[in-house]
Amino acid sequence: MSLYIVATPIGNLEDITFRAVEILKTVDVILAEDTRHSKRLLSHYDINTPMRAFHEHNETQKSAKVINELLSGKTMALISDAGTPLISDPGYVLVSEAKKAGIGVVPIPGPSAMISALSASGIASDRFGFFGFLPAKQTARLKAIQASAHLDETAIFYESPKRILASLLDFRSVLGDERVVCLAKEITKSFETINTATLPELIDYLQADDAHQKGEFVILVSGVDKNNKVIGEEKLDKILPILL
Repeated sequence: MSLYIVATPIGNLEDITFRAVEILKTVDVILAEDTRHSKRLLSHYDINTPMRAFHEHNETQKSAKVINELLSGKTMALISDAGTPLISDPGYVLVSEAKKAGIGVVPIPGPSAMISALSASGIASDRFGFFGFLPAKQTARLKAIQASAHLDETAIFYESPKRILASLLDFRSVLGDERVVCLAKEITKSFETINTATLPELIDYLQADDAHQKGEFVILVSGVDKNNKVIGEEKLDKILPILL
């Protein structure tokens, strides 16, 4: 009667632990965010455990059934398309209900784009906050940027390729030109790139070649200089009325 939260590779299939492979081979069922996507990983390691689709669109509907099966004695593993489940991925509803039901929830640690990028960024890693994906709409995105702009620890975000340039332009409009930022993409993949520079330099990099805007991105923003806290707030006060 255990639910295993299993981290899977974020790009390179070799980045999985022996323990994770063993768990995936021995549980009764694997709950996968996308069964077609995960089939490649399971085939690579000769894992033949039955899979079921379990994602953001059916999690609320299917969690009760999964809980009942776990209570009956089954063991299950939850995996996402890449990285650690629940970190900007489905699973919160299921894990929350499992804890309430007294079911053992066991983390099987492994790859994380956020932590991998942070470790190679050259930006302070002793204190940081993770804010997930930035909002798609600019007004909401600017507010999200401002909400973290005053922090003196590193702020970490995920962003998609179709909005990465717009997001960096928004960061610049709020934070100015001096803040040091790391832009990491395609972590552990063939075109992995980790650039740490000022926002103007990173924007120039993205605009220099459309290929630079392709891939999955992690944005790491260095903590604010205490003397600059008020400046970011003043910038946002000028920007938002124009958008509204």
